[in-house]
Amino acid sequence: MGRKAVGFVARLLASLSLLEIGGLAASADEFRTPSISAVRVDWRAAIDQLRTEINAHPAIASDFVFATRRAVSRYDRRSLPALVRLNAVTSPFFHGISRSSVPVLLPLDVGAILEALRAGAPASLSLAHYQSDFRPVDLFDAGPAGYDAVFSLEPGAGDDLPQRVFAKPVEVQITGSILVYDIADPAGGKGEPVKSLAAQYPDLRRFIREGYVRYAFTRFGVPYVVSIQCLDSVPKARRLACREAYPVAERFLKALHVAGGQRTRPRFDIASELAERPLERSPDFTYRPPGDIIANSGYRKQSGRADFMVYSQVRFPVEKAPATVRSQSFGKRDKADLPTGYPWRDNFCESRSFNVGQCGGEFGHQGEDIRAVPCPPDHEAGENCDPKRQGLVAVRDATVIRAPKQQGLTLQVNSRTEHIRFRYMHMNPSAMDDANLLNGRILSEGENVGVISNYLDHPNGTSRHLHFDVQVFTRDGWIWVSPYATLISAYERLIRGRGREIGPEIAGPSAVAHTLPDDVLKPDQQEGESEN
Repeated sequence: MGRKAVGFVARLLASLSLLEIGGLAASADEFRTPSISAVRVDWRAAIDQLRTEINAHPAIASDFVFATRRAVSRYDRRSLPALVRLNAVTSPFFHGISRSSVPVLLPLDVGAILEALRAGAPASLSLAHYQSDFRPVDLFDAGPAGYDAVFSLEPGAGDDLPQRVFAKPVEVQITGSILVYDIADPAGGKGEPVKSLAAQYPDLRRFIREGYVRYAFTRFGVPYVVSIQCLDSVPKARRLACREAYPVAERFLKALHVAGGQRTRPRFDIASELAERPLERSPDFTYRPPGDIIANSGYRKQSGRADFMVYSQVRFPVEKAPATVRSQSFGKRDKADLPTGYPWRDNFCESRSFNVGQCGGEFGHQGEDIRAVPCPPDHEAGENCDPKRQGLVAVRDATVIRAPKQQGLTLQVNSRTEHIRFRYMHMNPSAMDDANLLNGRILSEGENVGVISNYLDHPNGTSRHLHFDVQVFTRDGWIWVSPYATLISAYERLIRGRGREIGPEIAGPSAVAHTLPDDVLKPDQQEGESEN
């Protein structure tokens, strides 16, 4: 059965499951899982590019065998001996590179390194010289969904680069993924060509989105995105301007070579289906509908976004119930029942200065504010309840993405069915450094990652709460999506009971319209979440 036929059957079965609950569409409080497309990788094209790159270094070309062995399965590693050799060469620098299901493109000239070693260079040679002056990789994570890497360029590195005002190293991220999330994305697919790179990357798009300048292109049938966090503003010593990021990103793109990866069996698209939720109702847990943000809290009279998608089945990030999802910036307008923290209310599209393509006007909060409720009035001294030590845990088995001193902790899942990120904000960076919550660490679901805190540039910089957000990989790169339904589903599993939706019904893709008075959250009063 072909891929299209399999996809049709999967969608048909999903439709039949909806019929079983009594209609062609789910009721207002039914949640769904995301639809994910799986791309088909052209490994032969990747091998052809590798052959060209290796043949540019005649002294080491004989080290690589490009003939295919027909006696073994085409999915056997021995069928691509040159790729096996390549992974062996690069794995000391990029641990687990052979786990990537897509060809790994990195700013590493493998042929030049091998030539240098053959000429007697020390095994501890400086990688930056062979990485177009980019430092040794800060993060490399490869798996069944593809790979992610982060490199840095020091100030003054790269003789041919223009001088810049920004005084810190510039971080460049690259992702190649076999999985692409199919999200409703009115801002997606835009961008402009880059003339200087058109010959190397014919379909390259450059665009600024959600606080990053991004370069998206397709190679070997795979979507890749190179991105740098920046501000679309004048250059400043502490804030990287996007115009200063352009030449760094383009230097990175020009230096990309095939560095590894391993062919796997083709994947199939993953159809959306009803999300699993407890059948038994909780006696007290209630929530307002997705997209029903507090009145007058949206950006310039824009509404919230009615997103009923459970993007991943996760463990709830707060260690113990009860907890509440509720605005920390507009909370005085929406009093919570503090003993339980219910009902919950969406705050993904509240007014902020952050770019969020999923929100009206493309500005919003990026995630959800969560807090554990205070200790109950009848709390006794001997009980384990400290309002300043309410634990946070890993939502999934995941890889940590975080450099020292950063305020955000990101966990990434890279599996056969998911390529997704979860970010925690407002924990103390020093505490996270001491706990070794740094790039590459592997965490288990439920493992402690800290406590709910109030750090925002400094201790006591905000109210005591957790900002939690979710990003999924698309052809525009990593995009923030609403975690509200995902958190509801996770909390229901934590308390072993299904919540009850209360409040106005929201039909279709738009939510209840709200207005924003002129005196609400001027830019200099807003709670910051980004890592700029």
